Amino acid sequence: MRRPSPLKRYFGLTAGALSFAYLIFILNPIQMASALVYPFSRRACRSINRWCARSIWGIWVLMAEQMNGIELRFTGEKVPPRENALLIPNHQTMTDVMVLLCFAWRCGRLGDMKYFVKDVVKWVPGVGWGMKFLDCVYVKRDWAKDRASIERLFAKYRREDIPVFLVSFLEGTRLTEKKLAQARAFAEERGLFVPSHTLVPRTKGFVATMLGLRDHLDAVYDITIAYPDFTPTLPDCFGAKVARIDIHVQRYAIADLPTDEAELSDWVFDRFVEKDERLAGFAEDGRLPGTPWTDRVVAKDWFVSEHRRGA
Repeated sequence: MRRPSPLKRYFGLTAGALSFAYLIFILNPIQMASALVYPFSRRACRSINRWCARSIWGIWVLMAEQMNGIELRFTGEKVPPRENALLIPNHQTMTDVMVLLCFAWRCGRLGDMKYFVKDVVKWVPGVGWGMKFLDCVYVKRDWAKDRASIERLFAKYRREDIPVFLVSFLEGTRLTEKKLAQARAFAEERGLFVPSHTLVPRTKGFVATMLGLRDHLDAVYDITIAYPDFTPTLPDCFGAKVARIDIHVQRYAIADLPTDEAELSDWVFDRFVEKDERLAGFAEDGRLPGTPWTDRVVAKDWFVSEHRRGA
């Protein structure tokens, strides 16, 4: 763990607090006002909200990498820019979201990020309110209740040709020692692969996404996030305690995925077996497989449209 000076930590946490104030008191009202535009131009309304998302998320990327000096070390594949993609990362901490923002910046998809989110989050000022305007997928984790709303939203993505960079945490919750023990017991009871560093993925949401968005997506990105020193919280990141984060990216073209529901379920389960094995290797030697590279973000790009900079 990096040990920043008290002044640097104070400055980082203060900047983080100010960024949330910017989100709640400036961007959220802009998003609410965009609803007045929606009846006349859905595209214009989305453009406003895309700018809002890119604005605050871009600030957090720059705070993480430029202000607080977090090094993101990538391995695996460098993916093509600006694809419609489904991201299936492992989930250990809310810091994972910040890591995915940094990845989306590099893909030219920061403003197009969408998440599967717990339904209760939509009532949270700032992030929750904002994500509602971004057409994120709110779920109650009851398929009978969620299915119709998810299918309607996916139909909207297709019908209006909405760009998507959709994040699905298939483990359903963040990793803890208690949840890992429960996942291991569940896997042993059912004769499944017993994980050491991930939870058992919930494959139903992945299968539904593939059935609903297959013709709209270009690829699935299998993302493994690893923390070398400790599992950081968001305040740790804002407080400049984090020195490095490792990310492994594997791209799978949609055309190469199976179409049968059972085969899709087996396919994504296998990805989590591989993910668990990568993390086991990382715990041993501090490396994810492949040659690492670091691709730093440039602050001036925050002022340039993702379309214009050809990211």
